[in-house]
This record gives sequence, structure tokens and C-alpha cells, in this order.
Amino acid sequence: MFQPTSRYFELETATFTARSGREVAYTRRRFLPVETEGTVLAEHTVTQGERLDTITARYLGEAELFWRLCDGNNVMRPQELTSAVGNPIKIFLPEA
Repeated sequence: MFQPTSRYFELETATFTARSGREVAYTRRRFLPVETEGTVLAEHTVTQGERLDTITARYLGEAELFWRLCDGNNVMRPQELTSAVGNPIKIFLPEA
């Protein structure tokens, strides 16, 4: 259902049955990792007008992997990482 680059790729699908008997499939909730483990590839300092997708493409080679930067920096909303000039962003090596 989700592409391998999606943060939802490995989540389980569940089914809810409404009182009417109608079944609704949904993807289970995803939580941020409790702790970030891994090797820091680099630390990027946000400059004026930068976007998270372009930062991710530069370091990880794929703009859609922005969620890995969110997870690694324990951020729920992607815009938090680039909301202020000078914000540091840790770039972790992708998991094997």
C-alpha cells in the first residue's frame, strides 16, 4: 500500500467494523522512536529559505526520506526543523 520510502511502509493494517457492519481498513498509528540510535553522518545548520526536502535530497539522495530527519531529531512536524535560521539538524546514516 505504501512505497518502501514511506514512513508508513512497515506499519500494520487493521480493520474496524462499524455498528452498521461496514468494515473500514486503516493503517495503525505510528509513533516517533523513543531514542535515536545510529551514526551521525553530518550536522546541517539551516539557512534562510531552506526546505527539508532539499536538505534530505542532498544528504540522503531522496527528498521523500525527510521523515528520517524528523525521527532522528525527535521532531513530529517536519516544518519544525527548518522553522528558524541556525537550527541544527543531525543527519543519521540510513539503517542497513
